[in-house]
Amino acid sequence: MTPRKQMSLGLSMRYLGYHAAAWRHPQVDPAGASDYDHFLNVARLAEAAKFDMVFLADGIGIRAKDEPEGSLCRSAQTAELEPLTLLSALAPMTKHIGLVATASTTYNEPFHVARKYASLDRISRGRAGWNIVTSWSDAEARNFNRDQHLDYDTRYERAAEFVEVVKGLWDSWDEDAFVRDQDTGIFFDPGKMHVLNHQGRHFKVRGPLSVARSPQARPVLVQAGASEQGLEIAAASADVVYSAPHDIDTAKAYYANLKARLARYGRAPGDLLVMPGFTPFVGRTEQEARDKYDQLNALVDPLLGLSYLYGQMGDLSGYPLDGPVPEPMDAEVKSIARNLLTLARRDNLTIRQLYTQTAAGFGSRIVIGTPKQIADEMEAWVAAEAADGFNICPAALPIGLEDFATLVIPELQRRGVFRSDYAGATLRENLGLRLPGSRYAAA
Repeated sequence: MTPRKQMSLGLSMRYLGYHAAAWRHPQVDPAGASDYDHFLNVARLAEAAKFDMVFLADGIGIRAKDEPEGSLCRSAQTAELEPLTLLSALAPMTKHIGLVATASTTYNEPFHVARKYASLDRISRGRAGWNIVTSWSDAEARNFNRDQHLDYDTRYERAAEFVEVVKGLWDSWDEDAFVRDQDTGIFFDPGKMHVLNHQGRHFKVRGPLSVARSPQARPVLVQAGASEQGLEIAAASADVVYSAPHDIDTAKAYYANLKARLARYGRAPGDLLVMPGFTPFVGRTEQEARDKYDQLNALVDPLLGLSYLYGQMGDLSGYPLDGPVPEPMDAEVKSIARNLLTLARRDNLTIRQLYTQTAAGFGSRIVIGTPKQIADEMEAWVAAEAADGFNICPAALPIGLEDFATLVIPELQRRGVFRSDYAGATLRENLGLRLPGSRYAAA
């Protein structure tokens, strides 16, 4: 009998969860997103449940806008901790779980990113990962001496070169370069130091990096995005890709498209894991799961809910909340606006129901059900080659993680599709990814 494929699991732990009203839940500390102890508790819970990694998405500005007026002061997406500082503090307090954080290729320099993540990897003994993003909002641009963000093509062209420079800097030292011979006075073997001397359109970086080689050869590279440029960056360099499909057919098409691109970069399908995100509401019965969903939805302030539709549908504050959804007005992203309107018309949703669905998972796929129902769906996606694992985005933290760890993880383990213990010491080992070789190894 062919053994069932093992799935990988990541935990997204930004803010207080992926529901806009999570901070108002009576079992959630509303100050938690600025509290180290909150994140330490979440990381330890995830490690006890044998998750591969915790993941901190990040933006370097407050992207939420006060549209409609009065909505911003109702949003908890306004104060958080800087990810690498936080993960460095979590590293010595955890032992197995991977530590992944976002850093922008638009508002950083390659040497900064290479040095910080190489340091985190050594501090954590091989558990670091970098989530590659390009930064897309004007709010972030205005924090970095610009009035608006770089155009799309420039951002992705810069990102592709940025990643190659970082990878090159991570190869600056052979694994055994530092001999540290106190008798001879030789600290490192000069033949095992490599100077990058990169000169490209966007960057001129000499190197070498002032951090020894990573315990896992290099930190795990994570990427998200469905654009053509993003898919190529993922195919060339990423170890893990987070995706956001809402149905299995879309997920299968994305998975096949991405995996098919790997060969041209000399990579095998197993060198890249695709991990769609979803927000689970799990209960011992379907009704209990539905009640948890409804409880959080009831806490969404109408102004805050309308802010989740503002950029796509325009200002709907003048319309009856329990009335039909009108045609979009001056949509920033017309395709998203059309999708929202189609959804509203198909399911006969009111404005309140539409903003509730959007605010319930920040746009991620919502899954409501019993442990068996949720495990069935997860297993079906992996069997259908729609996923290699999942990025779990709990609606509220830590309670959503506690529910998933208590109810769903044991069901996955019982089926033999998720580990009962960690396989190795590094994030790369636990994900089942091979070690990347140095570009200088052949020479």
